This record gives sequence, C-alpha cells and structure tokens, in this order.
Amino acid sequence: MAQRRLVRSVATAAAALAALAAVSGCSSSGSGSAAPSASTSASSAAAASFPVTVTPSNGKVTVKARPQHIVSLSPTATEDLYAVGAGKQVVAVDSTSDYPKGAPVTSLSGLTPNVEAIVKYSPDLVVASQDSGGLVAGLQKLGVPVMIEPAAATLDDAYAQIEQIGQATGHATEATATVAGMKSQIAATVKQVGAAHADLGYYWELSANPYYSATSKTFVGQVVSLFGLKNIADKADKASDGGYPQLSAEYVVSAQPQLIFLTDNGASDGGQTPAVVAARPGWSGIPAVKKDQVVGLDDDIASRWGPRLPQLVAEIAQAVEKAPTK
Repeated sequence: MAQRRLVRSVATAAAALAALAAVSGCSSSGSGSAAPSASTSASSAAAASFPVTVTPSNGKVTVKARPQHIVSLSPTATEDLYAVGAGKQVVAVDSTSDYPKGAPVTSLSGLTPNVEAIVKYSPDLVVASQDSGGLVAGLQKLGVPVMIEPAAATLDDAYAQIEQIGQATGHATEATATVAGMKSQIAATVKQVGAAHADLGYYWELSANPYYSATSKTFVGQVVSLFGLKNIADKADKASDGGYPQLSAEYVVSAQPQLIFLTDNGASDGGQTPAVVAARPGWSGIPAVKKDQVVGLDDDIASRWGPRLPQLVAEIAQAVEKAPTK
C-alpha cells in the first residue's frame, strides 16, 4: 500500500502542477517465490566475496562485509530481501512492510525516516525506496551504506533491484534464481493467455473521486501491456501527468472499457468494489460492469514491484481469459 500511496501522491502532485502550470499496511494474501534451501543459502553466502560494490539509484555503494543487521524502509525491498534468502539478516522493517509474515515490523518510516531511530538497530546496510529527510547523507556520516531502490520503471528495473540486493547481502546466487523463476512464470502465463488482446480496453483505477489511473508508459501499464490490452488512459495523458492522469467519470464511461482493475478496494483505500463501481452514476452501462468484469486486485501485489509480480500477472491473465470481446 505504501507504493500505491506514493503513486497517488505523484499523481496528485502532477495534477496540482498541471493546475498551476496545468504508484504499495493493507492486508496481503498469496505466497511469494519459493525461498531457497538453507544449504543453498549457506553455500552462496560462503562463496560471496566482500567488499561488494553495487550501483542503486543513489550511485555506487560499497558494502565492506556481509551485512548482519539490515534495515528495510520499503515494503518491496523487504519482500526482495526475504525472497533472496536474506531474511535472517533483517533486524527491522518499516511500518508498511506487511509481507512476508514474521518480518520484524517497527514504527520506522520510509517516507519520513528518522536517522536516530534507524541507528538504534545498529544497521550495517539500509535499503529504502527514496532518499527523504537527508537519509543517505545522515547515515553516510555514520558509515552506514544505504541503497535507494525506487519504484521500478520497467520489469528489467525490478529484476535488477532484486539482483543488486542479492549481491549486497551475500545472496547473489539466490537472487539470480529468484529472477529466473519470476521470468519463467510470467512468460508461461503470457504464453497461455496470449499477448494480442488489443480488442480489450481496460481502466486501471488507482483512486476514486478523483479518478486517477496509470498509462501504458508506467510500470504497471507495461505489465498489463504484456497481454496487448488497450489502456483507455493513454489518450488522456499529458506530459505533466507523469503517466498518472486524472480522469473524469464521464471520460471512463465514454471509453467503455471491457475490463476494470481496482487497486483501491482495500478498507483503508476507499473500499471500492464491483458493487460500488456499478452504483456510480452512469457506470452501469460500461461493458466491464455489465459483463461482471470489474476485478478487485490484491492491493499490495498491485502496488509493489518485487518477487510477487508473477502473481499480479496471473491475476490480470485470469481476468483477460474471462473477458468477452466486443
């Protein structure tokens, strides 16, 4: 949910700038990629050579020794860490890191980080999605390496982040296997359903009132594009929107999408459901509503870019298979 809030903040800010001038604890379900065995983890750790230098968005970061006290300030980074086998090295995660179960959740914030609160956990590596409040500079002064892994722009970006986290934590082999497994699962799903569904228009709802959506050039838009669907938000996009245009109810109704994906169906996100959508003035005539093709996605999976991406692709694929053509 944290990333979805970030996306909404970006979208809202873009709309505000557009007026002047002119994409993430929700409950989680499902399982992530299979964790590597203890023996595999041990052999990989033994083979890992330190110091290791990686290049996240904040530039080159050198990790001198295999980290034993990792702090994650990003729900996606938390999932990445556990997926590559570094879970036992994680001593604290931020308040919105609700997956996997058992992660050491704290009151730490990735949006408004408190360096003093973070150092109480004696971290030898901190992973975050943004450099807020002087996070990187503050921790660098204390000799703590920080990796900033922002919202992925492409699938390759998501894969690269997992591999970087694997390298920085001594789990490069497991990270490579995790990425390979993700790619294999996604490819198999797309192959089964097909990648040529331009006859199906879809609306991706980030929020209602105002109705913010995501275009094909966003990360999630590229994920959906694997199936060749037509994104109704693309025509409404402006350069100042950053890929997250605000649509009017009339625009959505006139576009007549065959599929509607809801990422705001959690109790804390407005509680949008197929029934709520159907009750919106004028929306009952939309093909997606008439044909019962309003899909409530798992909020967390739909707002993150980590190891559960194959599950998001599977949810989209299931909707595509069920959707009637025009």
